[in-house]
Amino acid sequence: MTNPVGLDRFLSPDPGDVGCGETLELLDVYVDLLHSGVDPEERFPGITAHLRDCHPCQQDLDGLIAAARRG
Repeated sequence: MTNPVGLDRFLSPDPGDVGCGETLELLDVYVDLLHSGVDPEERFPGITAHLRDCHPCQQDLDGLIAAARRG
């Protein structure tokens, strides 16, 4: 049985990863920065690290980005 790539990333998260709680708490601010053309990684590197490895939070980000584009 082969080990899926995502499993390795899940088992060895980035040490700067802030986790789901902080990410979800600040995701709207993160999207506002993206929407205004600012790189949010400079202000929130831990959230960026988390979004690379957490598919559910990445889906939430994608949904907020889509909503921001409509609004």
